[in-house]
Amino acid sequence: KKLKNAVPLILNACEKMPPNAEATGMRQRSHISKKVAEPNDEEVLIKGRWYAVNDFVKRHPGGRILNFYRGKDASEAYTEFHVRSVKADKMLKSLKSRPDDGRNKVASEVDPLTTDFNELREQLKAEGFFDTSMTHVAYRLAEVVAMHAAGFWLIAQGWPVLGLLMLGVVQGRCGWLMHEGGHHSLTGNISIDIPLQVVLYGVGCGMSAAFWRNQHNKHHATPQKIDHDVDLDTLPLVMFNITVKDGKQKGMMNKSWIRLQAYLFTPVSVLLVSLGWQFFLHPRHSFRTGRYHELASMAVRFVVMSHFLLNTDYGTGNIVLAYLFYVWVGSAYIFLNFAVSHTHKPVIQPDEDVSWVRYASDHTMNVNPGPFGWVNWWMSFLNYQIEHHLFPSMPQFRHPEVSPRVRALFEKHGVDYDSRDYFPAMYDTFKNLDNVGKEAFYG
Repeated sequence: KKLKNAVPLILNACEKMPPNAEATGMRQRSHISKKVAEPNDEEVLIKGRWYAVNDFVKRHPGGRILNFYRGKDASEAYTEFHVRSVKADKMLKSLKSRPDDGRNKVASEVDPLTTDFNELREQLKAEGFFDTSMTHVAYRLAEVVAMHAAGFWLIAQGWPVLGLLMLGVVQGRCGWLMHEGGHHSLTGNISIDIPLQVVLYGVGCGMSAAFWRNQHNKHHATPQKIDHDVDLDTLPLVMFNITVKDGKQKGMMNKSWIRLQAYLFTPVSVLLVSLGWQFFLHPRHSFRTGRYHELASMAVRFVVMSHFLLNTDYGTGNIVLAYLFYVWVGSAYIFLNFAVSHTHKPVIQPDEDVSWVRYASDHTMNVNPGPFGWVNWWMSFLNYQIEHHLFPSMPQFRHPEVSPRVRALFEKHGVDYDSRDYFPAMYDTFKNLDNVGKEAFYG
């Protein structure tokens, strides 16, 4: 009887808990829904209207990411992915649609956090934070040109290791820069940003811009969601979360390798991934989709590198080793700095879903700029991953200015704003790799 009388009191106390209370796991996960996108859901909800997408999925320029939103609200995702695309709005209007009957509410109508986020976004847009800067673009392009010139000069002067280190780092810098082009936030003009991305990624990294956009947008739509976020589909080389072993890559895990993944990640795994991308996955996608301009861009890279290295007296074996070292430096630079912002964060299960804002707040994190803002340069402002996931079309150099306002939004709603120093965050990344490896091996 006492227990029966206590139940209402306990429930009443839970209702009065502040939004940031962490007394129970249930309270922490109260924002997670169980609405799953099903193949038989033929419509997607965007800004109060349901759009029929069954016949559109195969010709959707962004790929099959639409399937993630079947039967669900895609309002925020549509806005962030297509903010600069007039073509997208025309395509949307051409689809068969109907007004919502009131039984389904968009996230901004039922979630105060999403409502305030949309208001903040409009404020930032009105204040010019989505405007690009040609001065910044010129500086970034000049930087990669100058670093390439310095790298080749160092090799020509008899400093091959220093030269290859420089070229490896600028390979990574090309990766950062093409990333911004792929989000249409470099010049803000899609017809310029995409060709720049093709050149930067093809010549700078030997990879396909279109394939990157196809995969990376899936990551932005559902970061850290099992069987959805391609950044988690990394077996057999890496496993960032133990639940991946039961997902769509089930059966691809080698326990002995994964047990040692924390030690293999930097010296071995990142290089194997890059080589697999350069010589198989990315050119295959370009061939299959008829993007021969991408293949030409990749070919320029290999012609330039081959011409330069073959005109040295290093010998064939040393030339191969030099290329592998160059690729390894760039791969380690890029993959380590991307891993630090996501991979050790909690995951969402395939049958779970959260709002656009919660994906950013709960499943990404920031890295503090450090003394003199060195991390901002080192990570090309992508150390502000929370802001980047909230506003992927915002020029990245504006993230430090926006950060305090995002933090204030999160604090208002009792949401954690996860920001850590660079080296502790890197430690957390490798600690997670080691912990997952132990659990996979020992059970």
